[in-house]
Amino acid sequence: MKKSKLFLTLGLTLLLSLVLVACGGGSDSKSDKKGSDSGKASGDQVLNLTESALIPSADSTKADDQVGLNVVNQTNEGLYALDKDGIPAIAGAAEEPKISDDKTVYTIKLREDAKWSNGDPVTANDYVYSWRRAVDPNTAATYSYLFDAIKNGTDIVAGKKKPEELGIKAVDDYTLEITLAKPTAYINSLFAFPTFFPLNEKFVTEKGEKYAQNSDNMLFNGPFELKDWTGTNKKWTYVKNDSYWDKDKVKLKQINVQVVQDSGTGLNLYNTDKVDRTVLSADYAAQNKNNKDYVTVNDSSTFYIKFNQKRAGKDTVFANKNIRKAIALAIDKQSYTDTVLKNGSKPANNLVPEGFTFDPGNKEDYTKESGKHLEYDVKEAQKAWKAGLKELGVSEITVEFTSDDTENARKSSEFIQDQLQKNLDGLTVKLKNVPFKVRLQNDQNQDYDFSMSGWGPDYQDPSTFLNLFVTDGAQNRMSYSNKDYDKILNDASVTYAADDQKRWDEMVKAEKILLTDDVAIQPLYQRSTAYLQKDYIKNLQKNPFGPDYTYKETYLTK
Repeated sequence: MKKSKLFLTLGLTLLLSLVLVACGGGSDSKSDKKGSDSGKASGDQVLNLTESALIPSADSTKADDQVGLNVVNQTNEGLYALDKDGIPAIAGAAEEPKISDDKTVYTIKLREDAKWSNGDPVTANDYVYSWRRAVDPNTAATYSYLFDAIKNGTDIVAGKKKPEELGIKAVDDYTLEITLAKPTAYINSLFAFPTFFPLNEKFVTEKGEKYAQNSDNMLFNGPFELKDWTGTNKKWTYVKNDSYWDKDKVKLKQINVQVVQDSGTGLNLYNTDKVDRTVLSADYAAQNKNNKDYVTVNDSSTFYIKFNQKRAGKDTVFANKNIRKAIALAIDKQSYTDTVLKNGSKPANNLVPEGFTFDPGNKEDYTKESGKHLEYDVKEAQKAWKAGLKELGVSEITVEFTSDDTENARKSSEFIQDQLQKNLDGLTVKLKNVPFKVRLQNDQNQDYDFSMSGWGPDYQDPSTFLNLFVTDGAQNRMSYSNKDYDKILNDASVTYAADDQKRWDEMVKAEKILLTDDVAIQPLYQRSTAYLQKDYIKNLQKNPFGPDYTYKETYLTK
């Protein structure tokens, strides 16, 4: 949530392919019933699942997509972990931290029974090493910006200070002292995020470049161990970790995962009992709505179009605001969710998702206070289009739209292509559908014109979405920059860090600048996903932010 977290756009797995429940919109009542705790575990406790993409990275420091984050979440654990209600609860921490009066220094005792899968104890130094590795500019961790919350984190990532100056130190083997840059209301949710998980320094150092390139070169301190992953294969396995301190709560003996990119293939595997849960594409969702195993899952993931303003060092047509505005207003989002997605997803007129975060004073939803932005309007789209063409001195434009190569992604690309070419005279849209890993690389290299993207939250706060697009932000990758936008978010983060209401009010202003004033991106929809799921799956925990699912207490009654 990510959300949290680049997503596999319209893929077959959830938050990038799977994400959130409690505060993130939640499951519908049927889904809640499906996953509820009912009965005792029975049978062989082997769960069979699908994913829609290969694992790009299983390194907790470097994983920045939902597939990788989900893998890390099953196999490792940090100071906190999300509970069934989506609330961060102590995990690697033995007790709640002692907090200084100014709310910036956290002293945390670690549990002494936590071990790595090779038998080594999980120590305070494992956290120190991991966090320093994450902020080291040489590591180039996508989520290094999350350490802005930790003292000196911002300067270290910028290369102005050394990683050793980060506000974390090992008081002794089982005591951490963490100094924040400022009071941070959502700090516990950061402690539960994979980039903040510990790493065994000796093991990582010995493995060098081989570390986390396959399951044989990894260590685990979470509920499961990753097995049978070569780094490029389409199947892998989670096996119960007998070294895990809380292993008695882990009921599943094994989880088998295979990459399935075609919904029809997934459905066939489900109907022949080869998998226990499968994502349904739009057409199959419509056909299976009356199936007793049909469930829909809502989450806090927003999908949107990114307009790249500079490619290969040169301005693109999307450096022109009117061109961005024209395309943003020319797509009928309601028709898109109704006719293409058909899985309960709803049109989005905000970047921050509905039902995710609320005014600390009056408890109003962020989206209500921000208002709707960039609603479908063909006349205004055509007006902006003509103005943009005139400003560029051209009569026609050809652009490339990049998305994933899954079945649903292709259909979505074709819908967007049709909408834009029908509503905007002189526009030609060429489609580029590529594997998820390739799209991520193109995004990182800013090698695209405009593309489908998505985000699930890393923590429960509007900033997890809004911070994506600050100037030169790690996830910006489209050369968008607005000093007023940057200042508002900086004020919310620094100047008003201790004033919850003022901080909130500033963040409400930010979305208007990003969307209505600048049309930096175009929100398309807030995701729901349709599944067929065996009714013997119990306690399948979906998270409101960060990695989509937690299988720690999942069990089967078959």
